[in-house]
Amino acid sequence: MKNKAYILLGWLVVATPMATYAQSVGQAVMEGLASITLSDQQVAQLSQQAVQQMDAQNPVAGPNDPYTQRLNRIVRRHRTVSGIPINYKVYKVKDVNAFATADGSVRVFQGLMDIMTDSELLAIMGHEIGHVVNKDTRDAMKSALRRSAFINLGASQGGAIGALSRSQATALANGLYSASFSRRQETEADDYSYTFLRKNGYSVLALASSFEKLAKLSGGSGGGRVAEIVSSHPDSQKRAQRIRDRARRDGVRR
Repeated sequence: MKNKAYILLGWLVVATPMATYAQSVGQAVMEGLASITLSDQQVAQLSQQAVQQMDAQNPVAGPNDPYTQRLNRIVRRHRTVSGIPINYKVYKVKDVNAFATADGSVRVFQGLMDIMTDSELLAIMGHEIGHVVNKDTRDAMKSALRRSAFINLGASQGGAIGALSRSQATALANGLYSASFSRRQETEADDYSYTFLRKNGYSVLALASSFEKLAKLSGGSGGGRVAEIVSSHPDSQKRAQRIRDRARRDGVRR
């Protein structure tokens, strides 16, 4: 019945200008309700389906691939972070990028692994995990759901989230991939990575040097090979300097 009502609303938009306004208001109400009623667990379930679609659309390094073996070595102590199980995979794509989703999936691109040391990769992954712990990825998922316009409110209120169709999962995956975070969120994720590195005995300056590499490769503009990872982020050189300044204040030399 809900599906029929939604279809009817879509049909009415063709009929009258007032219906256009009604549809706009109705959609806004549904989007608002969805944002409120979806639990963190439900968002994680939808994120998992979206990232599975991403995995299907990208060349994923196999378990015996040198890139996978290197990644596993780097993260062997960090399969669970802040109580969140993390699953890691490598995309054999030459883009310089990495991302995480609300279910705890972290995906690292071959292009990024090719230019970063192990310590720098861990620092970047710490940043991405920071977005998960800070709920930024949860909020990005809710935003992607609003844009995708296929939320089933009955499911969101009832508890279980059904399986998405391939087209729905693709739309949601594209929404997540194109999501951007605010400057505040990026700074807080940097701070999370800094604390994560220091707490676990790693070099916090690896976070700074990773930003300096991105700044150098992008020519300071966010273009070229690193467009994906820096285009929606604060200036990489300034981020590096901020980390170095904090390390100096903290008396950290590595």
